[in-house]
Amino acid sequence: MPEPIILSIDAMGGDHAPAMVIDGLKQAYKTLRGVSYLVFGDEALIRPLLEQDQVLSSLCEIRHTDGVVTDTQKASQAVRQGRNTSMWQAIQSVKSGEAHGVVSAGNTGALMGMALVQLRTLPGIDRPAIATVLPSMKGDVVVLDLGANAECDAKNLVDFAIMGEVFSRTVLGKERPSVGILNIGSEDQKGHEGVRSAHEILRNSDHLQLKFDGFVEGDDIAKGTVDVVVTDGFTGNVLLKTAEGTAKFYSSLLKDAFRSSLLSRLGYLLASSALNAVRKRTDPRRYNGAMFLGLRGICVKSHGGTDAFGFSNAIRVAVGLVANGFNDRILEEFEQLELNGHETPAPKVASN
Repeated sequence: MPEPIILSIDAMGGDHAPAMVIDGLKQAYKTLRGVSYLVFGDEALIRPLLEQDQVLSSLCEIRHTDGVVTDTQKASQAVRQGRNTSMWQAIQSVKSGEAHGVVSAGNTGALMGMALVQLRTLPGIDRPAIATVLPSMKGDVVVLDLGANAECDAKNLVDFAIMGEVFSRTVLGKERPSVGILNIGSEDQKGHEGVRSAHEILRNSDHLQLKFDGFVEGDDIAKGTVDVVVTDGFTGNVLLKTAEGTAKFYSSLLKDAFRSSLLSRLGYLLASSALNAVRKRTDPRRYNGAMFLGLRGICVKSHGGTDAFGFSNAIRVAVGLVANGFNDRILEEFEQLELNGHETPAPKVASN
């Protein structure tokens, strides 16, 4: 673990930046020791916010930038024209070795594009993946990819499985996490060629020491059937947005139900402590901070609409990845398994 850990912060990314970002830093530094920050953005806006907290101000170095990546900007345009933006410069500080990781609540596509151009992927990994942690009945579940790669072949899915397993083991502390591939059924013959080929590699390879549990279905995520769920970015992004929408829907239903009558309001008062515990357990801000796994540098994406508490959790995710030497662990895993030359076997022909 490097000491101190230095994070670069894109202070201009997010719906309520830079105030939300600086407030997030204020919450984070109180529980994180040995961490300092390079804060990129408009100094005229950032400095007055930082100077409200002398301790935080002493931990931060402002790096002025004139440009900002907007939420509507295309990733390709941001990469070509965004060299003077807070996002680009924050990532560049990781590339140059000034910082150990970067956190941004800005445009996801632009962040991935800029990070991929500047940091590149780790040896043995063809594509990075966006990963996050979701709650389940049995604890936290790592899910990847959540949108970086709309289409994935078997090699990509195997890479994601290894990265997700290493994250669950090293950062979440699970001794031997189980891994599953998301599919339309649990039977071996189900799914398209890519998932069946990845299933065959993970099930039969002598090089892999993963605890592979085969195919899992959508409801297995909430059940906590496995610790790591692997899928392509198209399916993963739909899964995540569906889960977020469902959570908001049920929250709205509960609020309406408890407001419907005097007796319902009384019931809410009696059950308030239990409901608060559920709310805290499923609070999306606690799980804010999607990791871009597979890059030559730590990069964490915060939800653009989050608040200070959510952003502080994204910072904690980045610190955890750095402190646990996540990328070094990934490199060790790929070197040990010698996956670079591993060929994907042809899938067995079967009907869905």
